[in-house]
Amino acid sequence: MFNRLFFHIGRYFVMLRRVFSVPEKWTVYKKELFHEIDNLGITSLPIVAIISLFMGAVITIQAAFGFTSAWVPLYAIGYTTRDSMILEFSPTIISLILAGKVGSNIASEIGTMRITEQIDALEIMGVNARSFLILPKITACMLINPFLVIMSMFLGIFGGWLLGTFSGVVTTYQYVYGLQYQFNGFNITYALIKTVVFAFIISSVSAYHGYYTEGGALEVGRSSTRAVVYCSILILVFNFILTQLLLA
Repeated sequence: MFNRLFFHIGRYFVMLRRVFSVPEKWTVYKKELFHEIDNLGITSLPIVAIISLFMGAVITIQAAFGFTSAWVPLYAIGYTTRDSMILEFSPTIISLILAGKVGSNIASEIGTMRITEQIDALEIMGVNARSFLILPKITACMLINPFLVIMSMFLGIFGGWLLGTFSGVVTTYQYVYGLQYQFNGFNITYALIKTVVFAFIISSVSAYHGYYTEGGALEVGRSSTRAVVYCSILILVFNFILTQLLLA
């Protein structure tokens, strides 16, 4: 078991060394980068927006009905929604969702190219296939995911205000006061650092499983499943490590 684990870790870092080698033509990579930003990031906007709106609303309603003590001020609802969205939900849960959507996309795309021998054709032509296929995906994810997370924070807080005021559990003044109460700007920095690390994990681990796919179409599906599973596990592990390093 441990032999296989160290084998995959070693092969993963060998792949990364080739991925980050100097590209042959920057113009080609620039075109691929914008394509991947659209393919991996822009297409994820609807699902991120819908989930963030409703989760912000749910956090607000749960906080309102959970604070039953007269000693707890109502502005704590806005405070709770803000910190829940910024510290954990937007960077971590959205990244887990993107691991399922983006990770499976990357693994299946590269895996399909592997079994149809398109990668072999690139290598025969002297192209660094790892860098050409994987580097734009890693760069695109690390660039666009922070914007998705910032949007998620805003929409989650907005959804909390919308449903909170609409249902009458909190007023706009109380909610906004809670958003401003003891605000720590480093929390956003912490969330974005986590997001960039998670984006690298999602793109690189998924690309690894796709690149080393063996067999036929059935193996492509298995590679996609393994990519999502391992990305999710690593996101949770690094979430704990980064929280200990940055907040403890």
